[in-house]
Amino acid sequence: MIGGTCDPRFEPVRAAFYENFTQRGETGAAICVTIGGRVVADLWGGWTSAAKVTRWQPDTLLNLFSVGKGWLALLAAQLTGTGLLDTDAPVARYWREFAVEGKQAVTLRQLLSHQAGVPALRRKMLPNAMLDWRAMTGAIAAERPWWPPGTAHGYHVNTFGFAVGEVLRRVSGRSVGALLREQVAGPLGADVHIGLPRSEHGRVAEFSWPGQLPQDEEPAGRSDDELMGYNAYFNPAGLSGSGVVNTARWRSAEVPSANGHGSARGIARVYAALAAGGIADGVRVVDPGALADARSEQVYGRDLVLHRPSRFGLGFQLTQPERPMGHGQSGFGHFGAGGSLGCCDPEAGVAIGYATGQMGPRWQNPRNRALLDAIYACL
Repeated sequence: MIGGTCDPRFEPVRAAFYENFTQRGETGAAICVTIGGRVVADLWGGWTSAAKVTRWQPDTLLNLFSVGKGWLALLAAQLTGTGLLDTDAPVARYWREFAVEGKQAVTLRQLLSHQAGVPALRRKMLPNAMLDWRAMTGAIAAERPWWPPGTAHGYHVNTFGFAVGEVLRRVSGRSVGALLREQVAGPLGADVHIGLPRSEHGRVAEFSWPGQLPQDEEPAGRSDDELMGYNAYFNPAGLSGSGVVNTARWRSAEVPSANGHGSARGIARVYAALAAGGIADGVRVVDPGALADARSEQVYGRDLVLHRPSRFGLGFQLTQPERPMGHGQSGFGHFGAGGSLGCCDPEAGVAIGYATGQMGPRWQNPRNRALLDAIYACL
């Protein structure tokens, strides 16, 4: 059932991965772990669909949901390091249409750290509007903040990718997918994508999402806070991927907060570079100073959207006791719905890529936690 290689010192990782299938309901997944840039575990197993026709392979791709937000954070840091972006400048310096409805002074730093106050859209969007870049960015630019920007933070579940992505596009002249391909994936040889070419669709595992999320009309009688939380996930219908995640249209589009695709090896390759200060095998993908800022704490505390504690740098999730990325204090990266994870711990030299093919607990997932515990038990 389990394929791949594992350094003898890291056999507990193989055991935990196997137990994910036998005890924790895993159906198809892969994990890749590097220490100091050296691969110590590269494992895969299970099936790429519920029909159990094709076995998971080392180059199997998967929709990774919010794992892709870590790639956006890297791209923003990259452009900051080259001087094209100033994180303390108003977003409107780069995206003038954003400067309405009280958002004129919102900084890029606030946007990247989920303080901008635009985690959801009030105006009812057409179903599948998330596949239309101009429709989504135009609606976000016109939106009125749900709280005074900079006074609190709330996870911009899906708007984050469009808003940050539009800033990156305006500055670079290239889409998020093109930037990721040209500035990160290509130079590092990392199998990660936002906007997957049709030629690669045959490698994608289906994502199993039992009990699809609601696609109904916005319920009446909700408070403003409840409406914000609902719309963050469900306006437009399909925004989070429910009902469309396994379609060609979804895979091909650029929905940066939700439809990044990659292999476990690809995720780990990106984070191996970040664990080493932004360089791997002589290839530097980000300025070390910009990376240090990107992974420094900006907010930590009650999240107005998630209604639980969250901790963010400039786009990166940071390790926290409630949801650790390892056993130290330096871990950063991003979790994805279902439990997929891309992260690194510079102090320990660890980089991790984990891709799981089914929806599981979004907050404290027992499968990725078992793998993290096993990895650190070997250090």
